[in-house]
Amino acid sequence: MNASADFQLDQGVLRFRGELTLARIGDLPQRLAGLGEVPSKIDLEDVDRVDTVGAWLVHRIARENHIEVVGADEDVCQLLEQIGEADKPVKIRPDASPPLIRVMREIGDATAAAWVSLLGLLGFFGATLIGLWGLVTHPRRFRYNAMARQFEVVGVKALAIIGLMSFLIGIVIAQQGAVQLRQFGAEVFAVNLIGRITLRELGVLMTAIMVAGRSGSAFAAQLGSMKLAEEVDAMRTIGVSPMEALILPRVLATVVLMPLLGFYAAVIAIIGGGIFCWIDLDIPPVTFIQRIREVVPMTDLWVGLIKAPVFGMLIALCGCYQGMQVEGNAEEVGLRTTASVVQAIFLVIVLDAVFAVFFSSIGWI
Repeated sequence: MNASADFQLDQGVLRFRGELTLARIGDLPQRLAGLGEVPSKIDLEDVDRVDTVGAWLVHRIARENHIEVVGADEDVCQLLEQIGEADKPVKIRPDASPPLIRVMREIGDATAAAWVSLLGLLGFFGATLIGLWGLVTHPRRFRYNAMARQFEVVGVKALAIIGLMSFLIGIVIAQQGAVQLRQFGAEVFAVNLIGRITLRELGVLMTAIMVAGRSGSAFAAQLGSMKLAEEVDAMRTIGVSPMEALILPRVLATVVLMPLLGFYAAVIAIIGGGIFCWIDLDIPPVTFIQRIREVVPMTDLWVGLIKAPVFGMLIALCGCYQGMQVEGNAEEVGLRTTASVVQAIFLVIVLDAVFAVFFSSIGWI
């Protein structure tokens, strides 16, 4: 029968006996803590077995009292030696640094991470172009079913939320414009504001933000989950290109559908603004439409339609790139999904500013 761990202080020598194991150690540490006399030596000759917990107990007593351990066999000596090597002081709290240094370090880390992410995104864009060229030269490899599925996910299922959002935005633009212009007796010009801002800017921009939050995050989560389940590696093993089967259908579907969704959002926003003008400003729908046709130049429509596919490509690339970067665990999927949305919205807004300057420089004002 296995004996419980016990000890005896004999003429200054702390003699252990029994099993110094986790299952048999019992209240031995508490009884050792109440030991009044400091031992001069530890004797393990009568110990039957020692595990890591027992070895740590013996090592701690020897270290605190600077005493020798005798009577241990070769295995126990090796275990005590390993415990001694692992017994090193650790820093529980990090060194405190001045707030300015801490802020500068965080800014530097964020800048370096953004630069690495931008380089990775450029490389992913190049790989996408190479994959697209492969489909152009070998059209039989094009996956029509996957493309149709992405049309449904990105476009059809998003119509309701984009339409509702655009309708409400149209009402808000009309209401805020009418309130400000009424101070000058010019509330009728709210029609100009609704027509131009929705077709030129807000229709496409708000649609891009919605698609980034809805479809871009879904791309990252889907591809990240497939990476964790090693489905992407399995596709490569059987000779299926993930770029052609997973990435290109999502990118092409988003590029094709973004102009349609942007135009749809602008029309719904104009309808919302028109209803508000009819109710609050007594502008009949026929007059509202006639005024829209007079004050909104065709270049405003072209500006929105040109920007939309570029925004769609950015959103799809960010979502797919972040999804393909997932490694490790499910938490990484969440972090990459969030990063894809933030990255896509940031790049869309930056590119929208570039487009605004460009179209202004060529006279499309």
